[in-house]
Amino acid sequence: MVQFSRRALLGGVLGAAALGPLTACAGTGPAASGRLRVAFAAGGSKETLDPALVSLFVDQARAKALFDTLVAYNADMSLRPRLAESWESDPTGRRWRVKLRKAAFHDNKPVTAEDVLHSLRRVADPAVASSSRQYFATVDFGASRALSPTEVEFVLAAPDFEFAAGLGAPGTEIVPAGTTDFTAPVGSGPFRFASFTPGGPAVFRAWEGHWEGRPTLAELEFVPVNEEAARVNALLSGQVDYAHDLATGTAARLTGESGVSLLETRLTTMQGVALRLTEPPFSDLRLVRAVLLGVDRDELNRIALSGRGEVGNDLFGKGLRGYAADLPQRTRDVDAARALVREAGAEGLAFPLETSDIDPCFETAATLISRQLSEIGLVVTPNTRASSTYFTEIKTKGVAAHTRTATLPVPTFLKQRFRTRGSSNTNGFTSPAFDDLLDRAVATADEQQRLALLTEAQRITHDRAGLLAWGFSNWAVATSKRVSGVVGSPPNTADWARFDRVTLS
Repeated sequence: MVQFSRRALLGGVLGAAALGPLTACAGTGPAASGRLRVAFAAGGSKETLDPALVSLFVDQARAKALFDTLVAYNADMSLRPRLAESWESDPTGRRWRVKLRKAAFHDNKPVTAEDVLHSLRRVADPAVASSSRQYFATVDFGASRALSPTEVEFVLAAPDFEFAAGLGAPGTEIVPAGTTDFTAPVGSGPFRFASFTPGGPAVFRAWEGHWEGRPTLAELEFVPVNEEAARVNALLSGQVDYAHDLATGTAARLTGESGVSLLETRLTTMQGVALRLTEPPFSDLRLVRAVLLGVDRDELNRIALSGRGEVGNDLFGKGLRGYAADLPQRTRDVDAARALVREAGAEGLAFPLETSDIDPCFETAATLISRQLSEIGLVVTPNTRASSTYFTEIKTKGVAAHTRTATLPVPTFLKQRFRTRGSSNTNGFTSPAFDDLLDRAVATADEQQRLALLTEAQRITHDRAGLLAWGFSNWAVATSKRVSGVVGSPPNTADWARFDRVTLS
């Protein structure tokens, strides 16, 4: 099986660090230069530093270094002030005022309300195609205005008491008003631009004028290393001091490894398969339900996640505020799944399952799901796509694709992923009843009533949205022992991939 050959490779890497040197790591070592080198999977020659277009973790991490958002997420998805000093809505939930702290861009110009309006208007513009545009779909930018250089008022077309959560979503970084060119961007983050090659390394230098103070590092370099085994090898051989996005099996093997610090955060990433409801065969809801009933979640957790994750229930956000924990856990029922396949006249139906090494567990999970669904009469063939373009390609290609989502507020995810014509609604899910429940939920001031409505909305997606959320994986990164100040935290949160307080011994 796939996982055995992969484990053999990792065993060789951990035992001997035998892979060749990284061509991107030229020059003196990190200690000599005061430069932290961090290894991430990259996106190829079409990469951009436009923060509105983040799609990979490396995009988000670079954006965090160069730019800043109004708010950020704590690990529990509560909001942390960043460029915004405070925010509040009026009693109707239709007007929100955001007060800015004193902060400056890298050209020493102050961050103003006009910069905020420009940045979020870009995110909301369908022509920009930001995955975060759904969070601002109800903002009337014609009526929204700068009340002063440091205070902005957002006017919404409909009440939304969850609006502030969208201000911290990936892709909502603030850029100077008028900015459309990001070849050498100016931001307000802790590091300023030095150099960048799409698909290659990016080098940023400490920004002395950052509102939280100068970073402890002199320089930060992002090194593209797409294969997980190569990231581990680069770490063990001293070519980099930080390796991002490690599989649970790799984390287990690195535990106790001399010279390495492992940082693991539990159950932070939803692992799933998105079924495209607008295309055969999954335009037939019977086959959607057959797949949901035909997979063995326990086996997927045991093998693909090395037993270190937790089974999912076709819902996002396990353990987070707003998660519909009361819905019964879906379990495998081969007989019921096979009956649905027969009823749909689909015995022997073949379709590809899109996968990639962009996530360390995808390919193993694809092999397992292929075998599991063969037991209900479906022929599933894994189709491996390049990691550099995977998440872009599956927006329009294929009928079933592995997907993952890091931690986000549950209402924020629901807006983006399942709302009719939502910015990341790749499933093509459409439900007026869901849209109505979501609208009513965010328009409800009372917290408990709002959460009850969100549960009802998730009841609809659980049965009909075409999301097989089979598990939740731990999140693991590793650093050399020379590094201190890296915090283990879920992706999308304030402390994840934050390097401005890192020191090298």
